[in-house]
Amino acid sequence: MDGDAKDNVALLQQMLKKRPPAGERCDFCATSLGPEHSHIIELAQRRIMCACRPCFIVFEPEGAAGGKYRPIGTRYREIPEFTLDEGQWDSLQIPVGLAFFFYNSPESRVVAFYPSPAGATESQLPLETWAEIAGRYPEFNAIKPDVEAILIRRDRESSRCFIVPIDSAYELVGLIRVSWKGFDGGSEAHEKIAAYFEKITERSRGKVTARIS
Repeated sequence: MDGDAKDNVALLQQMLKKRPPAGERCDFCATSLGPEHSHIIELAQRRIMCACRPCFIVFEPEGAAGGKYRPIGTRYREIPEFTLDEGQWDSLQIPVGLAFFFYNSPESRVVAFYPSPAGATESQLPLETWAEIAGRYPEFNAIKPDVEAILIRRDRESSRCFIVPIDSAYELVGLIRVSWKGFDGGSEAHEKIAAYFEKITERSRGKVTARIS
């Protein structure tokens, strides 16, 4: 091996040594992140971005970065004694028993999405119906715009409702998208959905301290 080749190999080895470790990184400063880290939402594109703690703190004050980004918190809360009858659910025009709702600041309205094998699908939410339901639960009017969602799960036996961080709602969407098989989803998808709701139930009761992943 001649001198130039040796120099090139040495340079490549140095570059490989300097390569940052694999894994998620802060979208703002490129710092390596552990499995438990914060998120920030970019409002215009509804894009969820990973953030290290120092960068997250930068965006915490109201109006930081001209309001382009908003930090996503970690509040989980189950709405006690939540009920929603079949007629009310049907009037929301959501074809499945899962949906999440949040206030979209750029559009100045509440929007509804339901998970599907193709991802998050928007429902044309009848505002008068939603207003009627929200009027029964004052907690709905206290959610933080853009960063908190009202997550509703309904089946023939019961209805449950949680306030969750928006990244958690999209986590459920991703979980369904990658695991759903066939017409009814298959056992794997249903098991993962059940595990997801077990985790957010524990989180809403203060039994889980780490971010759900």
